[in-house]
Amino acid sequence: MATAHEQIDASPEQVFAVLADAETYADWVVGSDVIRAVDGHWPAVGSRFHHKVGVWPLRIRDHTEVLEADPPHRLVIHARARPAGTAKVGFLLAPWEGGTYVTMIEVAGDRLSRLAINPLTDVLVHARNVESLRRLKRIAETGVFKP
Repeated sequence: MATAHEQIDASPEQVFAVLADAETYADWVVGSDVIRAVDGHWPAVGSRFHHKVGVWPLRIRDHTEVLEADPPHRLVIHARARPAGTAKVGFLLAPWEGGTYVTMIEVAGDRLSRLAINPLTDVLVHARNVESLRRLKRIAETGVFKP
């Protein structure tokens, strides 16, 4: 399990607004390349966005689905990049010192992905998620989506 944290100088509503805009995921999720389509009712439970992840020539087309949503406090998604694997990712948002304390928790999303988890992959996933939260922070605080 990889857990990352970030203090963001924006309200939980502002941070959740970024999470609720699936078009932004390519701007802040490390490894996400293109958002191809978004269900109109995103981020309702069961809604999806379709994406490409990775770098050429290893770009994978798949989707991410909402498992749980409690705006502006919690969002849990199931991110797929098959055959590479899947992940269950939770975002917990709590008001903190005039801003928001965000916790991002990622675990393997299926049996095959669990087989690939080891201390090295956990460190790499943690580093990726720390950077993703840093990018989410920039967007939530400034409203600027592209670096």
